[in-house]
Amino acid sequence: MEYAQNRRAQFDYDIIETYEAGIVLRGYEVKAIKNGRVNLSGSYVIIRDNEAWLLNADIPPYQPLNAPEDYDSKQTRRLLLKKSEIKSLIGRVAEKGLTLIPLKMYSKNRRIKLAIGLGKSRKKTDKRDVLKKRDIEKELRRTL
Repeated sequence: MEYAQNRRAQFDYDIIETYEAGIVLRGYEVKAIKNGRVNLSGSYVIIRDNEAWLLNADIPPYQPLNAPEDYDSKQTRRLLLKKSEIKSLIGRVAEKGLTLIPLKMYSKNRRIKLAIGLGKSRKKTDKRDVLKKRDIEKELRRTL
């Protein structure tokens, strides 16, 4: 089941590769995600000290009155990846213009997973081309 999707990432970046990562969460965060209360827009992934971290993902509390007082909905969360994947990502991110973007959050075997994309930023002209292609496809569907 899919809980959240970062639609802006598909538009702003050319996704080269995708990875599946687990995410370290607390119980009340899991409940909030399963209720669909998660926002991935504006979030990104960094690799620091051979660990992957999710920054700026907004997970509001499941029950705001019962949430801990020090709870920050946009806190940094650790991602669970294999060491070999992290090493390859370190090398790839060092290349010019490649970044790690969270694409969607979903469940797999009762675990919450995050799809991460290794992407290259699109220029403004590339974005215009994508919009033109979408308009052409819509017109073709209408005529058929």
